[in-house]
Amino acid sequence: MAKLEDFPRVRLAHSPTPLERLDRLSAHLGGPQIYIKRDDQTGLATGGNKARKLEFLIGEALERGADTLVTTGGVQSNHARQTAAAAARLGLGCELLLPQIVTGRSAAYETSGNILLDQLCGATVHLLPAEDYRPEVFDAHVARLRDEGRKPYFIPTGGSTPLGALGYVSAMWELKSQLEAIDVGPAAIFVGTGSCGTHAGILAGLAALDFAANREPTQLIGVSVSGKSAEREPLVLRLATEALGLLEMTQIEIPADKARVLDQYVGPAYGQPTPGMVEAVRLLASLEGILLDPVYTGKAMAGLIDQIRQGRFTARDAVIFWHTGGTVGLFAYPEAFA
Repeated sequence: MAKLEDFPRVRLAHSPTPLERLDRLSAHLGGPQIYIKRDDQTGLATGGNKARKLEFLIGEALERGADTLVTTGGVQSNHARQTAAAAARLGLGCELLLPQIVTGRSAAYETSGNILLDQLCGATVHLLPAEDYRPEVFDAHVARLRDEGRKPYFIPTGGSTPLGALGYVSAMWELKSQLEAIDVGPAAIFVGTGSCGTHAGILAGLAALDFAANREPTQLIGVSVSGKSAEREPLVLRLATEALGLLEMTQIEIPADKARVLDQYVGPAYGQPTPGMVEAVRLLASLEGILLDPVYTGKAMAGLIDQIRQGRFTARDAVIFWHTGGTVGLFAYPEAFA
């Protein structure tokens, strides 16, 4: 059986990140005791979940002798921002291929928030038309860099590969220790589901740890920010299974119904505000002094709030919300909170 220590890894994240009680939000909703896992505090250009994935991905990149990181995502990609910051820290080049897939936003969307930090970190930013969000375009860019004598390493959207998911298998060891220290067995863990790597890593970690031993089973609930459940759930399951495969844990079979994704909180499309998201962002800020983001954690929290209001959890339950960061994206959506 392989161990996480067997994989090349570059330490980028501040960890362990805090696990905090949200007493005022819990009282406001009159539901379960809500805890928040603060991966918005991983450091690396304002923090976020991608730092954990990048530790393994860039570890492999350096082992292969790469001198340039290449990745893609939307214009306000949190992953692109943290990749740019990691490249700056390690003295690597960074090329960001950012298709303009979110429409109808204000001018701030392409000048503020994540894209401003990308540029401050020294990344070369390529804004592409939405139709260029496809592998052939990315492969051609990587090929051009090789022709120029560079050694590029391509990271897919969100760093969501089986190797990247190991960052969240590792994070589950961290969370397990924190929960044991306070003697809490959560009824559910909520996380935003986009490119699915974080969700898959948590799922693989739950399976690998037999996390629910001697307790009521812990549900893992993803809240989609892009796409339907029928699309996302098989991807989560595949990535989780392949991450376990990297760890040579092929004897662990994850039931398909464990890769659960709720898709009713996406709204019109990826990156488009919803009333539930705006309410969730305002509630966390005004009750707890914690900032969410408009694209991922705002919609994920909207999902958790709605599930509590529907009576899915009792006051005796504990629920964990995994804050995956992205707060800097608020500055790209001033009109949503005006």
